[in-house]
Amino acid sequence: MNEVIETILSHRSVRKYQDKPLTNEQIHKIVESAQAASTSSYIQAYSIIGVKNQQTKNRLAELAGNQPYVAQNGHLLIFCADLHRHDVIAQIEGKDLSESLESAEKFMVALIDAALAAQNASVAAESMGLGICYIGGLRNQLQDVQELLKLPGRVLPLFGLTIGYPAADTDKKPRLPQANVYHEEVYEQDQNKFIEELKAYDEQISSYYNERTNGKRNDTWTGQMAHMLSNPTRMYMKEYVEKQGFNKK
Repeated sequence: MNEVIETILSHRSVRKYQDKPLTNEQIHKIVESAQAASTSSYIQAYSIIGVKNQQTKNRLAELAGNQPYVAQNGHLLIFCADLHRHDVIAQIEGKDLSESLESAEKFMVALIDAALAAQNASVAAESMGLGICYIGGLRNQLQDVQELLKLPGRVLPLFGLTIGYPAADTDKKPRLPQANVYHEEVYEQDQNKFIEELKAYDEQISSYYNERTNGKRNDTWTGQMAHMLSNPTRMYMKEYVEKQGFNKK
């Protein structure tokens, strides 16, 4: 197994960092790595906002649900789906591109491009001995995030990425059984087999939490998911996405 695979398989979410900022060179290499990710049809439909200002971090931490590690880290990146520059292209080239830019397809392209770039950034950061954590909580109040970061139309903030020097070791959380995720040729639809795999995974997750919390927690993955999904969140999203000029057609 090579070093790249070792880095990927060693991933853990880090939520407590040393009080040590990243250097400009580290930031440059992480962003350069993000830009090296694959992009659909060379469209490069994303932007990254780097946040160093402590007051801005503090406010973003509040908007993300009062998560302290959003404010306390070595550097904070905000990944955005971005078709604003393609509006500028329309002006430069004298063409009306709105039908394409407002399509569900280009919305998906922008989301996928941003996610691929972020994962490249994460692997690059972890290869430097840094820790990372994705911050989906920024989607709690996107209008406020948009105003704080002065984002124009056709730019959609998707998630944050905290980066820094880990202040403590964290456990690796078990993932789903590979057989539950990887299908060959066609989608496996043997529900009994599927359920057996999930039950085995539930036992593994319950044991993981039990050991990690000295018996204070032993919930299962299916129980977590059922609880979370029974309480719909961020139901304003469709309206906000369309307001920003995405997914209108």
